[in-house]
Amino acid sequence: MHFEEFSREHLPGLVRFAAVLTGDRDLAQDVVQDALVRAHQRWRRVSATDRPDLYLRKMVVNGYLSWRRRWYQRSVRPADDVTRLREVATPDPALRIADADQLAVLLAGLSRPQQAAIVLRFYEDRDDGEIAEVLGCAVGTVRSHISRGLAILRGRMTMEVA
Repeated sequence: MHFEEFSREHLPGLVRFAAVLTGDRDLAQDVVQDALVRAHQRWRRVSATDRPDLYLRKMVVNGYLSWRRRWYQRSVRPADDVTRLREVATPDPALRIADADQLAVLLAGLSRPQQAAIVLRFYEDRDDGEIAEVLGCAVGTVRSHISRGLAILRGRMTMEVA
């Protein structure tokens, strides 16, 4: 059996085995990947064994045990400046989702033309003429939609703060 066929057939079982062994699906995938890389390098010898699947499981176990030893033996050094660790390096995607949810709730109380006008103005940065063209109405109507919609939103925001 070729390595590609073997790995396709046994990968799901190896990952399940490693996940039970490690208790961590991500670590399990890493351990299995390392074992498969090592097995590929010496596939002729591995495939010559009576049970290559058991040999791979042994490699997974050994990889997990050596990972545990490396983790236990690694040294942890304190950082010189811990204040920089408090700074967020990348924005939290949960905040973007929360903001989107809050925006959806706020816009839900507006009429559809008001919603469209406000989104076109403040999300897509369109001018009154472009919004009027998209909505199929006069420029004055666009200004009215935006003005009334913002008034409603301001009122809601004031009520939420109070």
